[in-house]
Amino acid sequence: MRKTLIIAAVLGLSSIQAAHAQTSLSAYQDANGYLDVQKLTCAQLAGTWQQDADMLTTWYSGWYNGLAHKHMLNVARAKEAEHEVIVYCKANPTKKIIEAIAVVFKDMRAERGIQMRP
Repeated sequence: MRKTLIIAAVLGLSSIQAAHAQTSLSAYQDANGYLDVQKLTCAQLAGTWQQDADMLTTWYSGWYNGLAHKHMLNVARAKEAEHEVIVYCKANPTKKIIEAIAVVFKDMRAERGIQMRP
């Protein structure tokens, strides 16, 4: 019984510590409230709240689609890309998010046989 209580206490404390480890994206904004999306790191993405990570990866998706003059959204593919970016970021915390996106998009294009125009 005592062993069970100790294990429960340790698990409870570790979940509290994990909750405190999350950082709001607002911690990275400048004095005017802006985020420099080209400087954000994978550690910052992986260490933020899920809702903030979702919002940020959606913003990046729109940014990249705007650069490509695309106006369509494949929801399933976007969710897959978001997941893959977060997985990549957790494994590569020192990389910038835009670098992670480039790697993930390149891999997804290669898997689907999508050729990029020069």
